[in-house]
Amino acid sequence: MFNSQLSCASTSVFLAISLTLPVAVPFLIPTSPAIAQQFPGSLQRDRILSGTLIPVRYDEAEKIVLTPEERMKLTLQTAQDIRTVNGRVWIPAGSDITGELRPIRGGTQFVADEVIFDTGKRFRLDANSNIVTRTETIREGASAGDILKGTAIGAAAATALSGILGDKAIATEEVLGGAGLGAIAGIFLGRGKVDVIVIRPEEDLYLSLQSDIVFR
Repeated sequence: MFNSQLSCASTSVFLAISLTLPVAVPFLIPTSPAIAQQFPGSLQRDRILSGTLIPVRYDEAEKIVLTPEERMKLTLQTAQDIRTVNGRVWIPAGSDITGELRPIRGGTQFVADEVIFDTGKRFRLDANSNIVTRTETIREGASAGDILKGTAIGAAAATALSGILGDKAIATEEVLGGAGLGAIAGIFLGRGKVDVIVIRPEEDLYLSLQSDIVFR
């Protein structure tokens, strides 16, 4: 009987204490951008994530022709707005992206170095395209007009094709920039065909960001 009364008394005291103490609940950090504005500093800074794809266009030509060993400076344009994880426009559509086509592992890859906004501001850009391995064999006697229509052509490819196609206008000092005309031409002298890499910029030169960009 005594033990029963003691137990009841203990229970009453416990309930009384429980009702007077505050209840501890976990504090959840907001994750949506709208809520995050109410909690400045509670989230990571706005950013662009590594692997973000940047679609591009090349207004100068429908395709680019290079020899497999050739490098070529190139300026592309962004085909759409590129946004941060919080939805802000980072690179507006139409911005210039400068870089170079480089030979790599049996193909060609575009390596970006800068993005240039309409305002003239420039920022370093660490982004690459996939490796383009599409090749075409041009044989002696082929039609220069059919092959070169809508095409931007590299200096070495111009020299090679001029010998194959018999169109000396392709390999001029203007195309080559006055550099190494004789040396380049000698590589292809006497050949009846030449293999070139054919790049279709809007299909092949999608860029992938290689590292995160964090905004302060």
